[in-house]
Amino acid sequence: MSLDADYIVDRRRMRRKLTYWRIFAVVLLALAVVGAAWAIRSPTGFASGPGPYIARITIDGLIRSDRDRVEALERLGRSSTARAVIVHINSPGGTTGGSEELFDALKALKDKKPMVVVIDGLAASGGYIAAMSSDYIIAQSSSLVGSIGVLFQYPDFSTLLKTVGVKVEEVKSTPLKAAPSVFEPTTPEARAAIEAIVMDSYDWFKGLVRDNRKLEGEGLARVVDGRVFTGRQAIGLKLIDEIGDEKQAIAWLAKEKNVDPKLRVRKYDLEPRFSDLPFLHVATATVLDAVGLSAWAKRIETLGAVRAIDRLNLDGLLALWRPSIN
Repeated sequence: MSLDADYIVDRRRMRRKLTYWRIFAVVLLALAVVGAAWAIRSPTGFASGPGPYIARITIDGLIRSDRDRVEALERLGRSSTARAVIVHINSPGGTTGGSEELFDALKALKDKKPMVVVIDGLAASGGYIAAMSSDYIIAQSSSLVGSIGVLFQYPDFSTLLKTVGVKVEEVKSTPLKAAPSVFEPTTPEARAAIEAIVMDSYDWFKGLVRDNRKLEGEGLARVVDGRVFTGRQAIGLKLIDEIGDEKQAIAWLAKEKNVDPKLRVRKYDLEPRFSDLPFLHVATATVLDAVGLSAWAKRIETLGAVRAIDRLNLDGLLALWRPSIN
C-alpha cells in the first residue's frame, strides 16, 4: 500500500511539472507569434528611425463602423512627425453609417495634414465616399470608381415557409414595427417607408459628390445612376483628378502642399490589433493542441471563427458595390 501511495504521489508530481512546462511553452510560443505579428504588421517598425515622414494608410475590404480606426486617425492627426498622408483605397464599400464615419474621420485628418487619395483597384459606393474626403484623388487607368447609390436588401421567405408548412405568428405595436419582415410579403406601406430612407441617404450621397467634386446639373446626373466607371472614364467625369499611383501622389504633395518629396513613406496601421489577425488564432490553437490543451485550442478556434463571421456581417443601409450573380 505504501508503495502504491508513493507511486501516486510521484505521478501527481510529474503531472504538475508537465503542466508547468506546457504552460511555459504556450507562453513562449505566444510571445514568438506576437513578435512575428508585430514585424509583419509594422514592416517599417523602429528600423525606419525617427524623424519626419509621409504616412501611408490603407482602407481595404468592407467598411463598417470602427472606433479603433477613428482613434488611430485622430492620433495620426496629432503626430508631429507625420508631414502628410497618402490614403490607399481598395474597397467595394460597406454600411452607410460606417462609410460616413470614415469620411468624417478622414476629413478631419485632412484639415490637419496634407492628404491625397490613391485608388488602387476599387473605390465604389462607401469606398468612394471615403475617397472624397481628400481634395485630390488619383486612380489607376483600370481602377473601378463610383457606384454612387444606396442599397437596402432583405429576403422574403414567406413562399418557402408556406411550402414547408411553417407559419410565423407575431404581435407588434404598429404595422410598420420591424418592417420589412422576412416571414411575410412586404406591404405597400412598409415598402414606401424603406424607399423613403433609401432616397434620403441617396440624396445625402449625391450631396457629398456635388460639394466635394464640384459637380452640378447634367455633370452630376451622369455619375449618380449607380454604375461604376474605369479610371479613364472617371477622370473625364471629374470623379478623380489624375491617373497614376503613389509616385504621382508624392509629386502632387510636393507641388501643391510643399511637402519634401524625399521624405520616406512609412506605413501607418489603422488597426494594429493582434486579435483580429486570423493566423494568430490558428497558430495559438495549434500550439495549445500540440501541448495537450485541446479544449483551449477549440475555444481559440471558435473565437476566431466568430470574429471572422462578425466582420462579414453588415446591418442596415449599404453603400456597397456588389455585382449580381445570375
